Amino acid sequence: MAAKAPLDADTILAATEDTLRRHGPAKATVVDVARALGVSHTAVYKHFPSKTALREAVTRRWLSRGRDTLAAIAGDTELSPPRRLRAWLTAVLAAKKAKVRDDPELYAAYGMLAAEHSSVAADHVADLLDQLRGILADGIAGGAFQAGDPAEAARAVFDATFRFHHPAHAAEWQAPGIEAELDAVCTLLLHGLQTRPTTPDLRHDHP
Repeated sequence: MAAKAPLDADTILAATEDTLRRHGPAKATVVDVARALGVSHTAVYKHFPSKTALREAVTRRWLSRGRDTLAAIAGDTELSPPRRLRAWLTAVLAAKKAKVRDDPELYAAYGMLAAEHSSVAADHVADLLDQLRGILADGIAGGAFQAGDPAEAARAVFDATFRFHHPAHAAEWQAPGIEAELDAVCTLLLHGLQTRPTTPDLRHDHP
């Protein structure tokens, strides 16, 4: 009989994902995870000191999937910054929709952490804001967007699109027409961000 593989963090996290999917984040316990692994709960606690630490670790790992897709769009200099911004915001909504549809229990776990102001949720938002800031910085540097602080602009765009990425609005993302609604918001945002040709101020001119 082959020796049992040593218990490591990745094995525990994989089992925790399965346990969350089976029981949901409100009911899943460390004992459930340990039972699925065939070990005692103390063995799990050797790697993760608390249920909260385990839940945060598994959610952080789950959130990291798909990050590269968004980062690739944010860094795609083949697209103009305005097109890149629209593509990125559209991809964020698509990713959120997919997670809610395909993995509702794990998304619920993330929603619980967001409601608790966990560092996991804060780090996820910070990463998204950094990607967004990069797009806007490129647009400002290239003259496509009006001059300003790209970090402040990123925060404003993120807040303006709150409905399309915050867990509180997850139930709305499967509604027909949600993509068109986001597209309309993108158009409005781009109208405000893009540089306009200057025209002389004629208010004080006299014929």
